[in-house]
Amino acid sequence: MRNIKLTIAYDGTDFHGWQRQPGLRTVQSVLDEAIGRLTGAAPNTNASGRTDAGVHAIGQVVHFLTAARHEPAVYVRALNNMLPRDVRIREAAEVPQAFHATLDARSKRYRYRIDNDQYASPFELRHAWHVFHRLDVDAMNRAGSALLGRHDFRSFETDWPNRLSSVRTIYDVEATRHGDVVHLEVEADGFLYNMVRAIAGTLMMVGAGKRPESWVGEVLRAEDRVVAGPNAPARGLFLLRVNYDRTPEVRAPSP
Repeated sequence: MRNIKLTIAYDGTDFHGWQRQPGLRTVQSVLDEAIGRLTGAAPNTNASGRTDAGVHAIGQVVHFLTAARHEPAVYVRALNNMLPRDVRIREAAEVPQAFHATLDARSKRYRYRIDNDQYASPFELRHAWHVFHRLDVDAMNRAGSALLGRHDFRSFETDWPNRLSSVRTIYDVEATRHGDVVHLEVEADGFLYNMVRAIAGTLMMVGAGKRPESWVGEVLRAEDRVVAGPNAPARGLFLLRVNYDRTPEVRAPSP
């Protein structure tokens, strides 16, 4: 058996998330169907993590075992010919048998996109959250520094508890402006349910001047979801990349 690693991108708008669900269109279901057609056997695909309905990916990582002898380049070319246009295989590689896309991930990085123009752009409707208040990204960065390091993030988890522990390590939180679009990127060793969307909604409140910068630290220490900001809509969230090489360093706080 060979272990094949795929890096894939998808527009999550018309999917009910990553994970296969009976009777629903999911990314895993359309990918498994295409792989099965190519290899002649139904695969057992494992992803770095499960994205929710409406969430996108630029660098999702998947692995599966197969007896097929196709070269990696064949998986890219053939699967892209079979898959719907809202899913693309970006890379394929044969990896050691021990590699596991979920268990071996050292960190994942998400990007949240905010359309920060006065009027919502028709070109961003599927891929960004429209916020018309002009956001102060410097204030968002200073406030976000409170989240760096290892903490209990239950204030940013929907329907706590969803996991055995809500303690995670955030290595980086960074907001940047690109014209009328604001990118908020968060990298961590793992994420709780709706964690990035809750962080985005909370930092938006600071950037819009609705809360002081010190409020984010207060939210974190409260360990109570009701005190944080709203969940930002799923459409602005992208799984940017998955890191398997080494554990990152925690970024120094913004001055």
